[in-house]
Formats: sequence, C-alpha cells, structure tokens
Amino acid sequence: QVQLVESGGGLVQAGGSLRLSCAASGRTFSNYAMGWFRQVPGKEREFVATISWRGRTTYYADPVKGRFTISRDNAKNTVYLQMNSLKPEDTAVYYCAAPREGYGLGSREASEYAYWGQGTQVTVSS
Repeated sequence: QVQLVESGGGLVQAGGSLRLSCAASGRTFSNYAMGWFRQVPGKEREFVATISWRGRTTYYADPVKGRFTISRDNAKNTVYLQMNSLKPEDTAVYYCAAPREGYGLGSREASEYAYWGQGTQVTVSS
C-alpha cells in the first residue's frame, strides 16, 4: 500500500522560506513521477509542481515559477518542495501526490494522481 507523509509546513513571514518533504513508502519510489498540489478552503485543489520519475523534467504552476523548486532523493524515497520568497497568497494546505502508473513525466492534473498525503499547512503572514 502506497503511503505519503508530508512534513515541513508552518508559519512564516512574507519573503521567507520553507522546505516541504514528502516521504513515500509501499512501492519502488524511483519508478514514479511525483507532484505537489495545494488547496485553500472553498477552492479546488491547485497544481504547484511535478517532477518526472528520473528527476530530469519538472513543471511549475505560473504563480510559483522562479520561487519554488521541486526535487527528489530516490535513495531516501523523498520528494521536496523548496519554497522561497513566500507570499501571503501561498497560504494553503500542501499535498504531495503520486500516480498509479510509473515512468511518467508528471502531470498538472489532480485526476492523474491516485495517492495523496494527508497535507501540511503553510501559512504566510504579511
């Protein structure tokens, strides 16, 4: 059974940084793309970033380009989201996600992901 556990969220001032981690278990982590999404109450879950199974290809949502970096450490079965220059509008619950099928480049569509973590709260104060 695939399990994803996020950590690293918290309260930070605008302009600050946080690094989120997502530890995966239950299958061969290195064979699968991974994604990060975020959600605020009353809104749909929003794509943030994705990384391919080999880690060579990444995609970012326009609002986070140049500020966020997704990376992975296959030896640790962990995917990261480094968030710099945080803004109050980045406040959300952040989720990592994994697809059912392997060897992909990653997707911006939440429907492409079968497994989700429990989420970690990120709050950016102005």
